[in-house]
Amino acid sequence: MRIISGKFKSRRLTAPKSIPARPTTDYAKESLFNILNHEVSWPETNMLDLFAGIGGISIEAISRGAASVTSVDINYHSISWLSKINKDLQITNLKALKADAISWLGKNETQFDLVFADPPYDYEHYDLLISNVLEKATMNEGLFILEHRRNISFEEHANFVEDRKYGEVKFTFFRNKEL
Repeated sequence: MRIISGKFKSRRLTAPKSIPARPTTDYAKESLFNILNHEVSWPETNMLDLFAGIGGISIEAISRGAASVTSVDINYHSISWLSKINKDLQITNLKALKADAISWLGKNETQFDLVFADPPYDYEHYDLLISNVLEKATMNEGLFILEHRRNISFEEHANFVEDRKYGEVKFTFFRNKEL
């Protein structure tokens, strides 16, 4: 995994093979962050990264100056890896939590400016994930980005903003707005 920009630009981090993750490609990640640079003010952004995996999105956001990032993943090895990266890079504003994303959202009382979720491609609970994120974790006018297979569409969702395709990956953007 390569950090594309910011404080840790050009660093390569090699995650252990024990993490069963499908990292976002550098091309897709760079494109996503180019969009986000026009959407958020990093020093004021508190971000949530669900299904964090090896933490590529979390670490990129920290590198670009995010105020804080909370990374949630159910895999022990993912959280151990992120904790190691925190220590190695002396990151103090990234919190790594071992938890099931949906269960954690049910207990969460913090709202975030930006939420990113990259569930496994065989994930079956998108509707539950989207509603929980928008109702419980995203501030009013906050942005939620869901990474998923390109053949899935959420265009009919009331909070849908746009989607972007990069190879087999699609990022769908939702805006939390009072209806």
